[in-house]
Amino acid sequence: MSIRYLSAKVAQQIDEELMSAAGAFSLDQLMELAGLACAQTLAKVYDNEKFNRVLVCCGPGNQGGDGLVAARHLSMFGYSPTIYMPKPGSKDIYKRLKAQCDSMMIKTLTPSMDTDSLRSALSSSDVILDAIFGFSFKGPVRAPFDVALPLISESRLPIVSVDIPSGWDVEKGNDAGVGLNPDVLISLTAPKEGVKSFEGIHFLGGRFVPKTLEEKFQLNLPPYLGSEQIVELPRLSQKL
Repeated sequence: MSIRYLSAKVAQQIDEELMSAAGAFSLDQLMELAGLACAQTLAKVYDNEKFNRVLVCCGPGNQGGDGLVAARHLSMFGYSPTIYMPKPGSKDIYKRLKAQCDSMMIKTLTPSMDTDSLRSALSSSDVILDAIFGFSFKGPVRAPFDVALPLISESRLPIVSVDIPSGWDVEKGNDAGVGLNPDVLISLTAPKEGVKSFEGIHFLGGRFVPKTLEEKFQLNLPPYLGSEQIVELPRLSQKL
């Protein structure tokens, strides 16, 4: 039986149940586990000798929080991450995750940087971790992201996207044609309907999903090997 691809509604329901009295997870826990899976995915595909300089692009929501956690882990893995936040998050958890990155002496690009500064940052990076928009994104892409996304695409750097590529609709994919086109995707919990046509390297991270929820939502998750927090999913060409 094949893995289930989630609609926005079901993905939201699973998140709510994970953090309910039954699931008993805190948002901090889920972000830590998700961010670790993101860092492991990038490290598995892009070694830190050739792709040491990682530009971690973080949005203001929970997706950006995952990116901040990933940046901290990447630093501990021997990478040199730089955080780019076009619009920093305002929640306490986001600020604490950012403070943890500051304690690791991870450089952050200020939100007021102009397009030339972003171009310069991209030119001195080897790979991008895209943690800007999550599955709750609804277009159109607004400022300041309407400027950032095209510049990221034009850089032609390899991109690793978190959960769903930024600019994609969670169910319709990149129908609007404004989203990023990553080389690697790390889906969290379970893949979303909008990435069924994704042709790149696709990983799943979500070893935290309890058996009860996996069965309730009929997720049909693949087994994770050993101590791995991620598992590679079959490519589109392998499914045909």
